[in-house]
Amino acid sequence: MQVSVTFKHLEPSDAIRSYAEEKVSKINKYVDNAIEANVVLSVQKFRHTAEVNLMANGVPVSGTESTDDMYSSIDKVMDKVEKQLRRYKDRIKKHKPRTEPAVASLEEAIYAAESFEGESEPDVIRMDSYQVKPMSVDEAVMQIDLLHQDFLVFTNASSSRVSVLYRRKDGNYGLIEPKVS
Repeated sequence: MQVSVTFKHLEPSDAIRSYAEEKVSKINKYVDNAIEANVVLSVQKFRHTAEVNLMANGVPVSGTESTDDMYSSIDKVMDKVEKQLRRYKDRIKKHKPRTEPAVASLEEAIYAAESFEGESEPDVIRMDSYQVKPMSVDEAVMQIDLLHQDFLVFTNASSSRVSVLYRRKDGNYGLIEPKVS
C-alpha cells in the first residue's frame, strides 16, 4: 500500500511521518488490497488536524479529527477509519452473494426501450457505463451509503431486473423498477 503524508502549516517531521504511516499500515487487517492512502497533517492556531483519505477494495474511506496534539489527532482519525472499515467488512460478511446470473444487462434494457428518433430532442452530451451487479435492496442501500453516491444501478436479486436506487432529499431512499406490461 502506498501512503503519502502531507504537512500543511507544519514543519515536516520524520517521527510524525513514520507514526502516521505505521497507523495507516495497520488497516491491512480489515481490507485485502488498499491501493493508496493520503494523510494530511495541518495546524491552524492551536488545533492539530489529521485527515485520512484512502481507497480500500474500491470503496473510498475518509476521516478528519482535530485535537490539541498531533499524535492524538492521528490516533482518533485512525480509530474513525478503522470503525468504518470494520462496519464495511461486517456488512460484506453478512451478505450472501447471488448465485444465478443476471437475466438482462443495463445496455439491453436501454436498447429495448422505445426509439424517439423522429422527435427533436436535446443531444446526449455524456454517457456513463455502470457495472450492474446482482444484489438485494438492502445491499444496494449499503453500497450507496459506503460509496457516498446519490444513486445506484443494480440488478434486483428478487426480481432479476435492472433497478435504480436513489437518495431522496428527505434522507430516505427511492427505488425505481421496470414494470412489465
